Amino acid sequence: MTAPVPAPILDEMVDYYRARAPEYDEWWQRQGRYDRGPAANARWFAEIQEVLTDFDACGFTGDILELAPGTGNWTQQLLRTAQTITAVDASPEMIDLNRARVQSNRVTYLLADLFTWQPDRQYDAIFFGFWLSHVPTERLAGFWRTVALALRPGGKLFFLDNLREATTTSVDQHLPAADSQLMTRKLNDGRTFQIVKNYFEPTALTVQCQAAGLDVMVKTTTTYFLYGLGEKHHDSDQN
Repeated sequence: MTAPVPAPILDEMVDYYRARAPEYDEWWQRQGRYDRGPAANARWFAEIQEVLTDFDACGFTGDILELAPGTGNWTQQLLRTAQTITAVDASPEMIDLNRARVQSNRVTYLLADLFTWQPDRQYDAIFFGFWLSHVPTERLAGFWRTVALALRPGGKLFFLDNLREATTTSVDQHLPAADSQLMTRKLNDGRTFQIVKNYFEPTALTVQCQAAGLDVMVKTTTTYFLYGLGEKHHDSDQN
């Protein structure tokens, strides 16, 4: 069993993403330190398209909750079909970049710590991309309960994250040890931070979701991504 994550690490992780906000998209676009060469980059973008195909088939509509929306790569996707989006992030810098990118009055931004934030209503759908791996394992059950609480019965869920693959990160960073929840991350200016980075097995996530009243299918692409899609049980109401 891995050791629990100390609270100061969670604060350090917020500091990291606040500082990383201006360079975050280099990772998504496979630029700079994240450029792994033409073959690996092509595989990355092809697998993103694979995920997008399943995401589009879900048909997210209505009022959508997006957790840890970051710079807005997926907020833009959600806006194609959403009536409204409530986007909750702990980084004001990420929120500013997201707002500048999407420029939509259908998005409401909430600055909040997702480890303490609790929803005050239910939504038609919930999306989070590359957030689950930052949740400490000892907090997972509580996190899934929060997701279930925020989702109306029959509401849809989609999440996306990384598989454990060395080339998903930059050329000058290394994945955490298999028995550790902590990873050292580096910014372009050389500053380093400790963050939570976990990698999950599809079967385990399916069981965890089921326990929270969420009927989710967890899938993987060949190399880079793990993602889940499903809905909250119609007869489930996590209170």
